[in-house]
Amino acid sequence: MKDFEKVLKTDHEYIIFLESRLSQVESIVKYAKQNKKKVLMHADLIQGLKADEYGLEYLINNVKVDGIISTRVNFVASAKKNNLIGIQRLFALDSHALDHNLKVCKKIQPDYIEVLPGIIPSILKEIHDKTGIPVIAGGLIRTKDDVENSLNSGAFAVTTSNTDLW
Repeated sequence: MKDFEKVLKTDHEYIIFLESRLSQVESIVKYAKQNKKKVLMHADLIQGLKADEYGLEYLINNVKVDGIISTRVNFVASAKKNNLIGIQRLFALDSHALDHNLKVCKKIQPDYIEVLPGIIPSILKEIHDKTGIPVIAGGLIRTKDDVENSLNSGAFAVTTSNTDLW
């Protein structure tokens, strides 16, 4: 939230709220939309919101987010059913986790897959090649080289909290 005003001044169409509190989500999304930004909300990291069908209903009807990011498959699938952008966040921890996550993504067909850490070029390419779903590189993106390497490896976009890289 400390960089909220800064991100509103960028030319980026979308902004992501990674962590927030339930008491503030309606007002920050409204303010972002007044500044012509589309808002993607990481539903798992909203303190005070239960990541279930009622939590999603609240984000759709009251908060009016444009998309949902979640590690929870059912939440991403529900977002898509409700015409929101659905981003499946996955952690590339090891081969077993990666294989499992690829199967899940093929089944629910999220709009995007956010891969953490996003600094492993071969994994970004593999995920995109195996699913055909655009990949977003996130996590541990610390330098301009990290951004360029991710994009050159097939990432559709990069997420980072490093404001110098925005």
